[in-house]
Amino acid sequence: MGITEVTTMEALLIALSGILTVFAMLGILSIVIMAISKLIPGEKPVKSEAAAASAEEAAPASEEGAPLDVPYGGTIKLLDVDEKTAASVMAIVSHETQIPLDQLVFKSIKALNE
Repeated sequence: MGITEVTTMEALLIALSGILTVFAMLGILSIVIMAISKLIPGEKPVKSEAAAASAEEAAPASEEGAPLDVPYGGTIKLLDVDEKTAASVMAIVSHETQIPLDQLVFKSIKALNE
């Protein structure tokens, strides 16, 4: 068995078949990844405390005791507290406990009058 010479045309066909194989595998891999991402539910994007606080400040002022709509569903009942103060309290609690704001559940925020 000796070494056979490969013509230029055969070399180009071998290279082309290699390139096509690589791109075909990449295409199949991208389809598999998209299918898996549709089957497995992903996590919601985590908002930073600053973004959540600014979103709370940007919301129109509500009357005292009225529920406040918050990101990720739910409402918070504010008692003698304005929205800016409530957003600050939520950001501080999230920061101090090292729990992302979207994982905390606030039902109401009440000012303590001493």
